[in-house]
Amino acid sequence: MPENEFENTPRLPAEEGRLQVRLLEGRTMRPVPGAEVEIFYEGDPQSQIRNYTSDESGMTPIITLPAPAEAYSTQYSEEQPYAEYTVRVRAEGYEDVEVAGTEILPDVLAIQEIHMPREQRGTEFERIVIGPHTLFGTFPPKIAEEEIKPTTETGEIVLSRVVIPEYVIVHDGVPTDSSAANYWVRFRDYIKNVASSEIYATWTDAAIRANVLAIMSFVLNRVYTEWYRNKGYDFTITTSTAFDQKWIYGRNIFQSISDIVDEMYGNYLSRPNVKQPILTQYCDGRRVTCPNWMSQWGSQSLGEQGYSTIEILRYYYGESIYINTAVEISGVPSSWPGYELAVGASGAKVQQMQEQLNVIAGAYPALPRIAADGIYGPATKAAVEKFQSIFGLPVTGIVDYRTWYKISEIYVGVSRIAELR
Repeated sequence: MPENEFENTPRLPAEEGRLQVRLLEGRTMRPVPGAEVEIFYEGDPQSQIRNYTSDESGMTPIITLPAPAEAYSTQYSEEQPYAEYTVRVRAEGYEDVEVAGTEILPDVLAIQEIHMPREQRGTEFERIVIGPHTLFGTFPPKIAEEEIKPTTETGEIVLSRVVIPEYVIVHDGVPTDSSAANYWVRFRDYIKNVASSEIYATWTDAAIRANVLAIMSFVLNRVYTEWYRNKGYDFTITTSTAFDQKWIYGRNIFQSISDIVDEMYGNYLSRPNVKQPILTQYCDGRRVTCPNWMSQWGSQSLGEQGYSTIEILRYYYGESIYINTAVEISGVPSSWPGYELAVGASGAKVQQMQEQLNVIAGAYPALPRIAADGIYGPATKAAVEKFQSIFGLPVTGIVDYRTWYKISEIYVGVSRIAELR
């Protein structure tokens, strides 16, 4: 790129993005209502611009904030394409938490989820710093690997089938850094975090989907082959871009990316006659080039030209690549029934969903309790609509694939079945 490519280019006028802060108790999915939430311009603690109180579901209203022009994130630019804000939270009985570097993109909803630790004597407030986005900051390029790993079928070294894990263990550093922390992260949350750290939510739908599939397939290859455990480590994947993908502790995600991950959850990329998910490597395509891998900026360009998701993937990975689906999703009480639940439906799946909604209602007072009678009537529809409204899903009153797994996720978190200990 010529050094003067962006010289004398006038800065585009600012636009607006949106932010919602969601507060949860410790490692659970239980909300923290009545918390004081302050929003500041990043780097200026005296510049308070918003002050809110979390509602009974632990959420602030959706807040409109200035953000750079969309063109800076849809086309490669030297301008920082996102605005950064600091979020400070205080709640009685909890430690104060401050998140610095929450990213706001134009015309996109950013979700800043904050897990509030219970107050302990002598503890100071927790400060979380979100580092730069990988497409804007400077990070080491990926060290090339074979996309298909040699495996054996002996012992517990290699899984016999592709299963979506409930959690992955994320090592916050290079593999050899024994001082780096390990985090247990729900698989779905891991994908949303990495995608929000690696691509921009303003990109075309096809480009986002192509990149999400590459991210999911990459980590599932690590899971399937037990890559790091084979090397004597006690984690699934690292946060180093030289070895794996960028995951950032405490960062915000973007609703548009979250929606796509929920919709495509369980998918990965395959080749004919290969059991393992493909290790789909990629690079930014501007500062680093990577023949035979996907270019992130290139995928956005193809998306703008009208390429579909699979066309983008085959452009970079070849015609034999295809989208596959895992045989099992771990960590949910019962799998998706395979059809939508709506008014008129009945049976065990309806009753199970009603029972889970009632457990969730114990933590979220805005959600009405209903009779767990296995009959999908108007009251069940109203409860489903309220659940969808609270958790950012399309409000249809119909339990589709996304709603089913979101109910399962919140139920598990609220009932503490999956709480980390």
